[in-house]
Amino acid sequence: MKTSRKLLLAVLLCGSSIQAFAGAAATVSVSDCWIRALPGDLPSGGYFKASNTGDQPVNLVGISTEAFGMAMLHQTQSQGSTSSMAMVHQVAVPAHGSLVFAPGNYHVMLEQPKQPLKIGTTIPLTFSFSDGEKVTASCAVKSASTMSQ
Repeated sequence: MKTSRKLLLAVLLCGSSIQAFAGAAATVSVSDCWIRALPGDLPSGGYFKASNTGDQPVNLVGISTEAFGMAMLHQTQSQGSTSSMAMVHQVAVPAHGSLVFAPGNYHVMLEQPKQPLKIGTTIPLTFSFSDGEKVTASCAVKSASTMSQ
């Protein structure tokens, strides 16, 4: 009888833990994702909005995609009349806030396309965050002249 009670208690405790884990809601999301199509093998830029509903800031630490050989986080930096791009290793998304990746600011540098980009199609990107969350978004491919979503 004691063994049965211990087993029942273990099953109930495990069930509660699994339910609590399964009920944990994601705190980060990605929306308005798009990619600027450039001709040939030229690197493309990816833009989006990352939102965080959590009580703590979270860092975007990486992006991956099967469509490109390389995806890196970059920031455009202006000094007077000169602009340059610098790779960044992570970008903070504030608690209960958002961060917009847009032309002339933070962006994803997408290099070595595996196929030519076609305007009007979508490409999945997977966003990795410092809290372990991964979010996949479908990103619309838009013309090189596009300046916002």
